[in-house]
Amino acid sequence: MGEGIKIIAKNRKARHDFLIEDTYEVGIVLSGTEVKSIRQGKVSLKESFADIYNGEIYVYQMHIDPYEQGNIYNKDPLRTRKLLMHKKQIQKLIGLKQREGYTLIPLSLYFKDSKVKMELALAKGKKLYDKRHAIAERDSNRRIQKSMRHEG
Repeated sequence: MGEGIKIIAKNRKARHDFLIEDTYEVGIVLSGTEVKSIRQGKVSLKESFADIYNGEIYVYQMHIDPYEQGNIYNKDPLRTRKLLMHKKQIQKLIGLKQREGYTLIPLSLYFKDSKVKMELALAKGKKLYDKRHAIAERDSNRRIQKSMRHEG
């Protein structure tokens, strides 16, 4: 990815459940105690998704554990958080979401230098047969690799 990047959390199911069309690096508005929890890796992107509301983009269902020493400063672990993205990019995404039925899925959360960034994917849901096809293809590639290793 580049210099100064430390991945904190990945959404492993995203690439299985969705066809990824494009990805964007976005900033995220967090409280201080949330950043401390993220530094400890206490974050989950499993059920999270992003959506556009009033021309701004937000992430929903991203779980950040409350920080142990945070007491009164802790926020709701599942609260909606604003994402930071250029207006032109948001306008483009609004058009794609309305016309072509795309969805916005967080792929990963990482530190870039000292800022928390999110890799956001423009994606379409896979149909069941797409998932089966992907699994079959992966299995056949594995078998081919295995047979090549045994021959050599």
